[in-house]
Amino acid sequence: MLKKSLVLFLVGLLTVLVLAGCGEKSQADVVQALEKKIEEMSGYKAKGKMTLQTGSEPQEYEIEIWHKGPTYYRVNLKNSQKEQSQMILRNDEGVFVLTPALNKSFRFQSDWPQNSSQAYLYESLVKDILNDPEAKFKVAEDKYVFETKTNYQNNKMLPTQEITFNKKELAPSMVKVMDTDRNPLVVVEFSSFEFNASFDDNSFDVEKNMSSAQIEVPTMATGDREPFAVKYPLEQPNGVKLLEETEVDTENGKRVILTFGGEKSFTLIQESAEIATPASASTSTFVNGHPADLGFTIGALSETTLTWSHDGVDYMLASEDLTEEEMIMVAKSVQGQAAK
Repeated sequence: MLKKSLVLFLVGLLTVLVLAGCGEKSQADVVQALEKKIEEMSGYKAKGKMTLQTGSEPQEYEIEIWHKGPTYYRVNLKNSQKEQSQMILRNDEGVFVLTPALNKSFRFQSDWPQNSSQAYLYESLVKDILNDPEAKFKVAEDKYVFETKTNYQNNKMLPTQEITFNKKELAPSMVKVMDTDRNPLVVVEFSSFEFNASFDDNSFDVEKNMSSAQIEVPTMATGDREPFAVKYPLEQPNGVKLLEETEVDTENGKRVILTFGGEKSFTLIQESAEIATPASASTSTFVNGHPADLGFTIGALSETTLTWSHDGVDYMLASEDLTEEEMIMVAKSVQGQAAK
């Protein structure tokens, strides 16, 4: 009887060990596999949809990402409803932001995308997981889900993100960037992801990409544009209010200057965007600052100014008082309304 019990015990123990070996991977196993994936991959191509909940209505963008290791990037953002697109490129010459509809490109000496979280870049997502010792982890039917801290240097209002990978290839399927109340304000849904993709020699060339983008989104015609509606920021620092609004005529239409004051002061200028000529568009304008991801567009941020273009309008926010985080907060909220 004792011998039979011992045999049954050993069989049961062996069964438990076999089942454990076939069980789910632990958080440490998945993190190690993600790190290995980053080390071994040569790059990738991805497509998806990005939805922003930062304005009065959700804004959706088609997004296409190319990455060729170690430092080449091409991120194309397209709002199909408004026929707008913008592209951020990184190659050996620097970081470029292209706005095909305006025939404009700007060049930065920047370490983008290394200096901040990027919800649509695979290696940035994995880096955030590796850098967060308190990252949470759960297993779904065919997915691994991490919750980590973000690293947005100029936006402390988005402290948390939820990153979902498929089990089979460890490709990302969804990213939710959440505010302090855990509301998802930025959602990226990947529709395709190809590891170790191949690229042409000119895949990251500025002129080639500008020309290709203008086939899909033609350059705006100055004479066809209607006067723009003045927009006012929905958010500004406490103790700040609109003091004055001035409108002047320009060659391109009108320029509106909004002056805010109180505990802090800033000026917001809006005017019809100037469309670059083919000759001037062949040379990128150098910007002394760094790219600022506003969600709906990529701006240029320096110590005292933040400039961006959206929907055929150029914006400039200038202040000696606002922090970079406050400038980005104000700029993001400008898209929220078209009336006081």
